[in-house]
Amino acid sequence: MKLATIRTADGTRAVRLDGEVLVDLGHPDLGALFAEANWQDTAATASGATYPVAGADFAPVVPNPSKVVCVGHNYTNHIKEMGRDLPSHPTLFPKFAETLTGANDAVVKPSETEALDWEVELAVVIGQRVRRADERQAADAIAGFTVMNDISLRDWQFRTIEWTQGKIWEATTPVGPYVVTPDEVGGVRPALEVKTTVNGKVMQRDDTGTLLFDPVFLVQYISTAITLNPGDIIATGTPAGVGNARDPKAFLAPGQTVVTEIAGLGACTNEVVGA
Repeated sequence: MKLATIRTADGTRAVRLDGEVLVDLGHPDLGALFAEANWQDTAATASGATYPVAGADFAPVVPNPSKVVCVGHNYTNHIKEMGRDLPSHPTLFPKFAETLTGANDAVVKPSETEALDWEVELAVVIGQRVRRADERQAADAIAGFTVMNDISLRDWQFRTIEWTQGKIWEATTPVGPYVVTPDEVGGVRPALEVKTTVNGKVMQRDDTGTLLFDPVFLVQYISTAITLNPGDIIATGTPAGVGNARDPKAFLAPGQTVVTEIAGLGACTNEVVGA
């Protein structure tokens, strides 16, 4: 199934893609749906109002997750381009709900930066509460996958050795358009092409099968430290090709369109605009 949260005149609605229409699932968003014990049955069988896919206004797939946990240094090529050694453990940092924006929303370049960078990422969406998960529990907790563009302010990120301040700017992180259930993408450890283009030029291309720490392991690892709740999001890291690692460096500017795409999941297509 492909599931989404869309904006309507009456507020946000959780929907299922069914051909050329989106079927209302009876919940205000996917976070509320995933909090339901048997959400899979509801998502598969609901037959509510329908909305056309064409022109749909996609909200972040989960507008208000209790947490967004991001992973750095998780593709070998990206680690090498940043001049670092392969890590023994995942590098984690947080985002917050206010950071998220819709898959097709404009990204406003903050006036405080001249180093706005792209990062295509496979994002894991949690479908059931889990703490200290074993491998089976971690796999079962994965509701599906979506696309995230972890847009980063590199000049702020590298002010200190801790990255968070460059990652948490309001309404700068597109996520969506769909949460796609694992059965549609080859399971809970999918091997999917990931790609970023800026004004049509390919900047990043890799395969999620090359992740150092796969989605199941990440659910296990993170849930050891903190409870993962339905609707929580784990961003699994970005491959080589970010603007900050190029020579010369390349960053996003108003008037450009950045597309982050993952095969089978869809794409975030975002125009960059000035503040």
